[in-house]
Amino acid sequence: MSKINILIEGGKATAGPPLGPALGPMGVNAGEVVAKINEKTKEFEGITVPVTIIVHSKKNIEIEVGKPPTSQLILKEIKQKKGSSDINKIGNLAIEQAIKIAKQKTDQLRVHDMKNAVLQIVGTCQSMGILVEGDEAKKVIQRIKNGEFDKVIKEEKTEISEEKQDELKEDLEEAKEEIAEELAEKEAEKAAAEAEKVEAAGEAPKEEETKEEEPKEEVKEEVKEEAKE
Repeated sequence: MSKINILIEGGKATAGPPLGPALGPMGVNAGEVVAKINEKTKEFEGITVPVTIIVHSKKNIEIEVGKPPTSQLILKEIKQKKGSSDINKIGNLAIEQAIKIAKQKTDQLRVHDMKNAVLQIVGTCQSMGILVEGDEAKKVIQRIKNGEFDKVIKEEKTEISEEKQDELKEDLEEAKEEIAEELAEKEAEKAAAEAEKVEAAGEAPKEEETKEEEPKEEVKEEVKEEAKE
């Protein structure tokens, strides 16, 4: 028995290097192996996945496909390449998409039911700058716990209507506008505070100058009084 471990993009394995040269000496049909790999990994298109090829004999070949990280599956669903580590939002995940990812990761999440699996997927969105159902992930977690999505989770629904897709996009745009306004307000407040500091720093010397001039006037008055005497 021989094992070959490779990383490939889902659905895009080829008989070229590194796979072809590794299979050649074993006398197996590389074309058939590639076809099987692509069939098993097509759902992970655009994502690099680990694949193990176990060759028992020329006619007995086993293919095991590892699961990509949850974060990569989420990014694939919202069509983004990377998450956001700051206040900005990069996507809006539907509960149906969370269910889809949970089903793909069920054997790795170490949970006993779909509801808890979905909770883990939604929790991952929180640190990636991704909304869920148009809301902050931490709020959606509470909504899930309160039973708001029990029906759709029980049905394991993964399809999204075009109408809902449009709603998700609108919610995301509204969230982005709110964030932009919030950032603009903070910048304006910061600029105002800086202006006050500059103004205060500019006024301070004038006060000192006034204090220095006052004794001089007193001296002049004393000299006039002496002259009169």
